[in-house]
Amino acid sequence: MTFKPAEWPRKLRSQEWYGGTSRDNIYHRGWLKNQGYPHDLFDGRPVIGILNTWSELTPCNGHLRELAEKVKAGVWEAGGFPVEVPVFSASENTYRPTAMMYRNLAALAVEETMRAQPIDGAVLLVGCDKTTPSLIMGAASTDLPSIVVTGGPMLNGWFRGERVGSGTALWQMSEDIKAGKMTTEDFLEAEQAMSRSSGTCNTMGTASTMASMAEALGMALSGNAAIPGVDARRRVMAQISGRRIVQMVKDDLKPSDIMTKQAFENAIRTNGAIGGSTNAVIHLMAMAGRVGIDLTLDDWDRLGRDVPTIVNLMPSGKYLMEEFFYAGGLPVVLKRLGEAGQLHKDALTVSGETVWDEVKDVRNWNEDVILPVDKALTQQGGIAVLRGNLAPSGAVLKPSAASPALMKHRGRAVVFEDIDDYKAKINDEALDIDETCVMVLKNCGPKGYPGMAEVGNMGLPPKVLRKGITDMVRISDARMSGTAYGTVVLHTSPEAARGGPLAIVRDGDMIELDVAARRLHLDLTDEEIAARLAEWQGPPEVPVDGYARMFHDHVEGADSGADFDFLKGCRGAAVPKDSH
Repeated sequence: MTFKPAEWPRKLRSQEWYGGTSRDNIYHRGWLKNQGYPHDLFDGRPVIGILNTWSELTPCNGHLRELAEKVKAGVWEAGGFPVEVPVFSASENTYRPTAMMYRNLAALAVEETMRAQPIDGAVLLVGCDKTTPSLIMGAASTDLPSIVVTGGPMLNGWFRGERVGSGTALWQMSEDIKAGKMTTEDFLEAEQAMSRSSGTCNTMGTASTMASMAEALGMALSGNAAIPGVDARRRVMAQISGRRIVQMVKDDLKPSDIMTKQAFENAIRTNGAIGGSTNAVIHLMAMAGRVGIDLTLDDWDRLGRDVPTIVNLMPSGKYLMEEFFYAGGLPVVLKRLGEAGQLHKDALTVSGETVWDEVKDVRNWNEDVILPVDKALTQQGGIAVLRGNLAPSGAVLKPSAASPALMKHRGRAVVFEDIDDYKAKINDEALDIDETCVMVLKNCGPKGYPGMAEVGNMGLPPKVLRKGITDMVRISDARMSGTAYGTVVLHTSPEAARGGPLAIVRDGDMIELDVAARRLHLDLTDEEIAARLAEWQGPPEVPVDGYARMFHDHVEGADSGADFDFLKGCRGAAVPKDSH
C-alpha cells in the first residue's frame, strides 16, 4: 500500500486548545502550566496522550506505570509533548460478572477521552484481555493517529520440573483434583508457580492472542507481541513506540489507513497460525465494525481453514510465550504466511512500512517452537465456523485445542439451563451423563449472562474424569478463556436468551457435530423446533439499571462482535466547542 504523509508543519488539533492568546486558549494552557510545563511546549508540537490501563486491580497491567515512563522518554526525544491519561481498565481476573461486559464501556470511555481532550495522537498502553480490543476500538472510532504498546507476557511458570501455563494449568489441575489425581495441598503449592513475574498470561491465551492481533493488523511495531513483560527489550519497545507516534502525527497516519480489510484478513490467518483464542473472533469483528469494515464469520472460516497451526504453545501445544519470543516471535509467523501466499504483503503498519518489509529478513531460531508446516499441530488451524439448525447464525470451535476423535460426534444432550444450574448438577453422582454425551449450556451469551462469560469450557463431571476421560463435546452460547482447551463449541448464535434454537434443547435430544463439514445439528424436525420455539417464554428478566441496562438494551450478538448497536463506524474526533 502506498501512503502519502501529510505536509508538515501544519496546525494540529491540540492547538484549538493551546494555540493563541484568546481567553479560552489561556484558560486551557494556563491550568496545564501549574504542573511546571514551560511555555514553548505549547508551540504547536504534537501532544501525545499515553492512554494507560494500569491498575493495581488489573494484575496483568500492574507494571504499565513504569512502562509509561519509557513511552514518555520516546515522545520527548522525538519532539512531542507526552501526557499520561489513565483510562478504564477491565481486568479479566477480577471483574464480575465478567470483564467482557465492560469491554464496550471501556471502548466508549476511551473514545470520548480521545475526542474531548487536546491530544493529536495516542499510545495505547494495554495488556489484559479486554484492554487491547477496547482501546483499539476507541481509537478506531476517533481515527486519531494511534500505536499499540502491550505489557508483554509473564515469564514461564515452573512446578516440579514442568512448565506451568497460566490459565491452562489451572484448568488441568482443577480437573485433576476432581479426578483424585492431585491433592489440594499440591494445587496450592502450584499456585505460587503460576504467576512469577509481571505481565499477562504466558500461554497463547486471549491477552497474547490480542497482542499478536494488534501486531498482525499493523497497529503495533514489529516484534511487540511476544517480548516478556520484565525483559529490558519491552522497555525499549515502549520507548521507540513513543518516538514513532510523534512522526505518525506529523504524517497523519491514522487507524483507518492501517486497519483495512486486508489487514483484518492478515490477522485472521495469523490467528490460525498461532492457535489463537476464539475470543479474537468477537474482538476483531467489533474492531472492524468501528472502522466500517464488513467482517463476518464466513471470513473467519474461509481465511483460516487452510492455515496450519505452527506455533507450539499451550493450550494447543507444549511451550510458552517466553520460548516464542526467543524463537523469533510473531515476525517469523508472518514471514511464513507470506512465503505460503497467505499474507497481504503490502498491508501498511504503524512503522510507515509494509508488513512484508518488516518481516522478510527474520529467522526462526527454534523449529520446535515455531514448527515447519509439515510438522504443524494441525494442518487446518484457524477457527471453524459451524452452522446448522442449532446455530443458524453460526458458532465457533478451535480445532487446534480440540480432540481429533470428537471432531465428528453424535451424542445425547445433557442440558444446563444456566451456569447456576450447571454448578448445582455437575458434581452429582446421580447425574445421567457419560463421556458419549454432549454437554449443553444455555443463557450465557451477551444478553443471557449478561456479558458472555468464559464458562463455555465446562469442567467434566467427576465420575467421567475418574475414568481417565479428559474431553467431551460441550456446546454453549458462552465464550471460553483463550488459555482453555477441549472440543468446545462456543458463541452459538442466536443465543438462548434471544430465542435461538439453543433455548429449546432438552435432555435426551440427539446432537450431531461434524467439524469437517462445518455442521452443528439438532436431530429434530423443523416442525418440532418451530413448535418448541412457539412455546418458549424466555428466561425471567432480572431488573437492571445503569450500565447494565444500556448493555442489555444495546449489545449485539456474538456473531457480529457483541458491540453496541449505536457505536458502529468511525465517527471521528472533531474538536468540541469550547464552552468557557
